[in-house]
Amino acid sequence: MSDIIQLLPDHVANQIAAGEVVQRPASVVKELLENAIDAGGKQIKLILKDAGKTLIHVLDDGNGMSVTDARLSFERHATSKIKTAEDLFDINTKGFRGEALASIAAVAHVELKTKQEDEELGTQIIIEGSAVISQEVTVTPKGTSVAVKNLFYNIPARRNFLKSNTVELRHIMDEFHRVALAHPSINFSMFHNGSELFNLPVGNIRQRIVNIFGLKTNEKLVPVTEQTEVLKIDGFVGKPKYAKKTRGEQFFFVNDRYIKSSYLNHAVNSAFEGLLRQGTHASYFLYLEVNPKTIDINIHPTKTEIKFEDEHTLYAILRSAIKHSLGQFSIAPVLDFDRDANLDTPYNFKNRDANVPRVEVDSAFNPFQDDVKSTSKFGSTYKKDSGADWESLYVGLESKSNSFDNFSSVEFETDEVTSSMFDEEETRKVQKTFQIQNKYIVNTIKSGVLIIDQNKAHQRILYEEYLQNITVKEGVSQQLLFPLGLTFTTDEIEILKGLKEQLEQAGFLFSKLDQKVELSGIPLSIPENIIGITLEKLINDVQNEVPDSSFSQSDMLAKSLSKSLAIKNGKRLSIPEQENLVNSLFACKEPNVTPQGQVTFITMSVDDIDKKFK
Repeated sequence: MSDIIQLLPDHVANQIAAGEVVQRPASVVKELLENAIDAGGKQIKLILKDAGKTLIHVLDDGNGMSVTDARLSFERHATSKIKTAEDLFDINTKGFRGEALASIAAVAHVELKTKQEDEELGTQIIIEGSAVISQEVTVTPKGTSVAVKNLFYNIPARRNFLKSNTVELRHIMDEFHRVALAHPSINFSMFHNGSELFNLPVGNIRQRIVNIFGLKTNEKLVPVTEQTEVLKIDGFVGKPKYAKKTRGEQFFFVNDRYIKSSYLNHAVNSAFEGLLRQGTHASYFLYLEVNPKTIDINIHPTKTEIKFEDEHTLYAILRSAIKHSLGQFSIAPVLDFDRDANLDTPYNFKNRDANVPRVEVDSAFNPFQDDVKSTSKFGSTYKKDSGADWESLYVGLESKSNSFDNFSSVEFETDEVTSSMFDEEETRKVQKTFQIQNKYIVNTIKSGVLIIDQNKAHQRILYEEYLQNITVKEGVSQQLLFPLGLTFTTDEIEILKGLKEQLEQAGFLFSKLDQKVELSGIPLSIPENIIGITLEKLINDVQNEVPDSSFSQSDMLAKSLSKSLAIKNGKRLSIPEQENLVNSLFACKEPNVTPQGQVTFITMSVDDIDKKFK
């Protein structure tokens, strides 16, 4: 029998390795940005086209590479970070596996330009699918420029697997946020399709957080600092009242490297115990510094998971540090919940002696003396009429009143009474619907009773209404007297730009949509005071990849708006409102289920009710 085991060619091995390292455009962005940081870059620029599918270009002003290093950097397992196995336990750099550039070059067109400071000319290398097309001398500034074009051009199945540009851009932004937050001392900028999304100047951690997530983030932050022999903690946690129902602003950094840790996340949640509303998640930006020899980061290709030597100690220190910060800044409640701060003794009154109050007496005061009438400057006095002549007002009215003694000659104008088919009193007595626990509406039918969930039923009604308005483009808008200004972060504004057309068809009118959002018109069915909350919920739905479960953006928009604007359980409805809800529900095309597929009503026949009494 012949041998059947053979070694794979290098380009095939690189494509297989690329499946672990390069999952989507965001993975390429992460690897290239980390390489730029390791190279000592202080000005790093990221340029994208079509959410990285067409172009990912990273430029830095770092150390650059020599001719030999530039060529060797695309070989598998070629790295400058480690030399021996012992170096794996003392890693201070981002990349070290030597797989990033080789994997990227296997599935894309790569163009590398690099130059060292002491060299006059740089090197340009063009690689397509692991094959070196050209290597030549070029004129380029100090640093390195890596352009990745046509990602997954040679793997059509992987390219078709990619999501829409909106979803892929959001993943890239997440990676960009993680790298930029870890290094506030580096200037980062990001461009997408020619427009600038981020320009982050050099600053401290708080300034970097505010520059990324918006100015309103500044008031939400509570500083956390702790230093022990085992662990050094620095960073911020969000105030409990600003906690969101969705995740997204939870960041752990260990030795300036972003990590994911469910164990440490549990420590943060336990510190917030009793302060958060049900189903909400607190924001945190925590920077941990530990001895590199006590951690192992070589357990996952993405290098986002870390194994700690002593997790229990880190858990206890992190939990106590956050609790201390929340108590120090009066975020956590005190024992006396009804204490009035106005009754506290001010500090400057603590050491003062009490003064005996003085009693002042007016010796000239006589309670039995009549008040002296005041005289005006014109010398005249005011005198109140005694009212003795009031009877003179009614002189002559007696004779007039006598003529109206006989009312038989008086005719009154009356309205014509129209008869109705049903008596009003009888119709009022017949009530077909009633409400249970301000949650369910019960309606009688021939076979029994109908129990309707008012929230889910209203979701179905609003969903079909909004979907029709968006698709038919007949949404009615209410013009605002004064434009409504709203504040969102950069990535949230990008999401709104992608939904602008559908939102305008639903009734939203945007007068400004760049750095600040201004609305000049809103749909008739949405109150002005909840516009901001509605758009935030819509953005959260998009960020949680809800569009993947929808047919289109219009469908997703209608689902999100209907869910956020539907009548909440606990609201009391009048009888006409109940009847209108029932009639509108059964006028829908699919009244049985909500847009998410949940049941809107159930029926109980008379037989089912009879069985309950047997």
